[in-house]
Amino acid sequence: MEIREGGLDDARVRSLLEAHFAGMLANSPKDSTHFLDFSGLAAPDVTFWSVWDGEDLLGCGALRELDPEHGEIKSMRTASEHLRRGTGAKLVGHILSTARSRGYRRVSLETGSGDAFDAAHALYRQFGFTECGPFGDYREDPFSRFLSRVV
Repeated sequence: MEIREGGLDDARVRSLLEAHFAGMLANSPKDSTHFLDFSGLAAPDVTFWSVWDGEDLLGCGALRELDPEHGEIKSMRTASEHLRRGTGAKLVGHILSTARSRGYRRVSLETGSGDAFDAAHALYRQFGFTECGPFGDYREDPFSRFLSRVV
């Protein structure tokens, strides 16, 4: 498994992200989805990674800087044909390591609250994330769960 920075110009990555966008919209009301579109993922405050096994795209994820001490995990997605192979865990570990090297004190995330997000909740709990209130520009929303951990 190889984690590569970037990849937004790769058609396979764009297709995976389009599936991510569609999945978010299928499982939460539009006003309760907070994914970054392609331009958002290319913003200077966001670092995007793709995960590969040779030429097979396994997944992707990003880290957004909220402030010099606080980062946010964004756009975590594993390709459906590669689920349960450790891609998400490998990427979360990489993101947390990057956050530490940048001097962040905290990493947070927003994810959905329905059953479709149970696997994500379990993954983040495995890495010590716990429930928190809204952060940044987020507001309380029954379709969102907010998680955070000290780095």
